[in-house]
Amino acid sequence: MAPHSRDSRRVHFEEIRELDGDDSELGAGHARGRVPPWREQLTARGMVASLAVGAMYSVIVMKLNLTTGLVPTLNVSAALIAFVVLRAWTKALARLGVAARPFTRQENTVVQTCAVACYSIAVGGGFGSYLLALDKNTYEMAGEETEGNVPGSYKEPGIAWMTGFLLAVSFVGIIALVPLRKIMIIDYKLTYPSGTATAVLINGFHTPHGDAMAKKQVNAFTKYFGISFFWSFFQWFYSGGDSCGFSQFPTFGLTAWKHTFFFDFSLTYVGAGMICSHLVNLSLLFGAILSWGVMWPLISDLEGDWYPANIPESSMSSLQGYKAFICIALILGDGLYNFVKIIVFTIKNLIEKSNLKNTKKGNRSDKCMYVESL
Repeated sequence: MAPHSRDSRRVHFEEIRELDGDDSELGAGHARGRVPPWREQLTARGMVASLAVGAMYSVIVMKLNLTTGLVPTLNVSAALIAFVVLRAWTKALARLGVAARPFTRQENTVVQTCAVACYSIAVGGGFGSYLLALDKNTYEMAGEETEGNVPGSYKEPGIAWMTGFLLAVSFVGIIALVPLRKIMIIDYKLTYPSGTATAVLINGFHTPHGDAMAKKQVNAFTKYFGISFFWSFFQWFYSGGDSCGFSQFPTFGLTAWKHTFFFDFSLTYVGAGMICSHLVNLSLLFGAILSWGVMWPLISDLEGDWYPANIPESSMSSLQGYKAFICIALILGDGLYNFVKIIVFTIKNLIEKSNLKNTKKGNRSDKCMYVESL
């Protein structure tokens, strides 16, 4: 049994060596099965790159969150940008004759993770939904005399309390999600699509042919980045106000424009739509037509009957109240359904995995007993 075990381990090690041994710049180290310690994975250049990429992505997701409420998963693109930034850094230092630490896939992963964490705080921390809406201005817009709007129930934004709040929100992941990761991903090997795709991409970059693939992707990225930048710059020359220029082009006529059906020629939403599933895009389109094309015009015709006619439309006691609470009810109802469904399927999957593991243990013990009886 011992020679056979050693031979199988040697064959398995050779397979790993062929697949992973020379893929990165630390090929010799990986061929020996060596993974850099965590102190080598956390570098000063990595932290700087993380801040730069994270700040850029935070601006992008904040715009998307405040305009559409839709934030696509940007893990894969963050891994690409992290690779581009650090690879350019190391190559620039090499041309200057400055010795630099080799750029590894582990460092690439750290930078990508930190960048994603940056923009996740912008989204999960509530900057695009409730956090900044706690101020006095929003309280007054909702109506000081509105039932349920308790006097003094507002909180002005401040660095001190917001920092503490965001720390509490962010550390929930360490407290709650790390144990779930151990159970669901490591023990039960449940799928994690976005993480798997990011890992495959990063591993592909750190191969002998990874530079060529990354170069093609960077060229495409630079090309369309330039198109988007200069198109936005061109639009700026024709922006003279909230209802002027390309940002509110009345493509379907002025009547449709009054009901917010117009083109804004923003390539940001084109890119977001390309990332999202067509089911999401069609759902958004159907919701826009149903709400802004049918429901809100019909409700606005009932002004003075369903709500007072002498208050601004932006008041929560006016048409805005119907918009907000109908949409919130739809989102919460669907979210609760999906939450219950995920919990049920997760528990079912965990039970099946546990039963399978117990069955394997039982079969193994039966074989041992049979061998001992022989």
